[in-house]
Amino acid sequence: MFDVIIAGCGPTGAMLAAELRLHDVRVLLLEKETEPVSFVRIVGLHIRSIELMAMRGLLDRILEHGRKRPAGGFFAAIAKPAPEGLDSAHTYLLGIPQPVIVRLLEEHAIELGAQVRRGRAVAGFEQDDEGVTVELANGEQLRARYLVGCDGARSTVRKLLGVGFPGEPSRTETLMGEMEVGVSQEEVAAKVTEISETHKRFWLRPFGKGVYSVVVPAAGVSDRAEPPTLEDFKHQLRTIAGTDFGVHSPRWLSRFGDATRLAERYRVGRVLLAGDAAHIHPPIGGQGLNLGVQDAFNLGWKLAAQVRGRAPETLLDTYQAERRPVAGDVLDNTRAQMGLLSTEPGPQAVRRLLTELMDFDEVNRRLIEKITAIGIRYDFGEGPDLLGRRLRDIDVAKGNLYGLLHRGRGLLLDRTERLTVRGWSDRVDHLADPTAALDVPCVLLRPDGHVAWIGDDQQDLDDHLSRWFGNPTN
Repeated sequence: MFDVIIAGCGPTGAMLAAELRLHDVRVLLLEKETEPVSFVRIVGLHIRSIELMAMRGLLDRILEHGRKRPAGGFFAAIAKPAPEGLDSAHTYLLGIPQPVIVRLLEEHAIELGAQVRRGRAVAGFEQDDEGVTVELANGEQLRARYLVGCDGARSTVRKLLGVGFPGEPSRTETLMGEMEVGVSQEEVAAKVTEISETHKRFWLRPFGKGVYSVVVPAAGVSDRAEPPTLEDFKHQLRTIAGTDFGVHSPRWLSRFGDATRLAERYRVGRVLLAGDAAHIHPPIGGQGLNLGVQDAFNLGWKLAAQVRGRAPETLLDTYQAERRPVAGDVLDNTRAQMGLLSTEPGPQAVRRLLTELMDFDEVNRRLIEKITAIGIRYDFGEGPDLLGRRLRDIDVAKGNLYGLLHRGRGLLLDRTERLTVRGWSDRVDHLADPTAALDVPCVLLRPDGHVAWIGDDQQDLDDHLSRWFGNPTN
């Protein structure tokens, strides 16, 4: 008997398992693949995801395997630098091989006590008032109190659950891969500059010595059901650029479409969805992995509280209420970005206009905050603008704020030195620090780093502690 079974051991599933284990929840990860993926695809961690890794003490380990890049030029590949003074201590994109980030997160979950079983595919399940019986493809049956589908865009859990996945099918196909080139960097750069004036879904970007990320339209290429070949890339490069740049030795080759879909519900009873199982969108802007990891951070502490009998009645429902609108916004901004990549005169006119508007700091800042997820504000009711937002990693008496959040507990940061979390001290920490770099008296942080309360009144604080962390123990 497990507390939670997670279908899918990708970044979302592994991160969720680790978050649950911080609260001693018995977790089993089921992964249908027998071995981790072998192809090396570079993915990017945006600012908010980097902050979350810092909150759990993972960032130093991850930085060893990544490469920092400037935090700009994300929106529709419009080449504008990030505005100065972004509200974070980590204003960069971290490029990292996807197999590496998956491995590091899985190792983190296992170190905390999660179990992982590979070659185990979910074939069916039934839920009742007490839990979920999960049937595997080999006929084995397992029992858990909750099941979470983190099993990707073609999620078996979502389909078996009968949750609708409305949206738009793919209309535009694009080839993407990483490979070596046989010409000089100067020659590549000159040709890309020339071609990108008219073809926005075309680029070659360096990813290490001699290795490039290559993106070209897939129109006219072999059946979309078949994996692309190096010859497909060469053909498209010659068609558009007049040269194939001598590309060779591919690390990985893939194609993607612009399908956008959002699950109608994130929870049905004791079964929940997270990551690509709940939402899909084009990879433009590099938000997909980040969105799933952030789902896991939002869900983990809430589901743990439910399992341990500490959750307020509606706490688990806030997962969908908070994260589904965020996914909807990502779907919208990727729709807009894909439109801006069109070579048609209308979209190109809009692109030129937006390029001009991004010279205004407020416009550029808004788009960067949207892509990197640092602009998210959950609706916690009326209050100061900081309420519902994440708090940056500020200086505190004991070092830095995120260093106090490694255990996945709530935190009262108290500049008045006269408040208390008595009754909730088994799940909420208290730091009395009049020197904390805050312009408000006190803040109550949830385990995901979002500000749940601002003020200096003990009774008001107690009400909000009960709202987010359940009844006091004494």
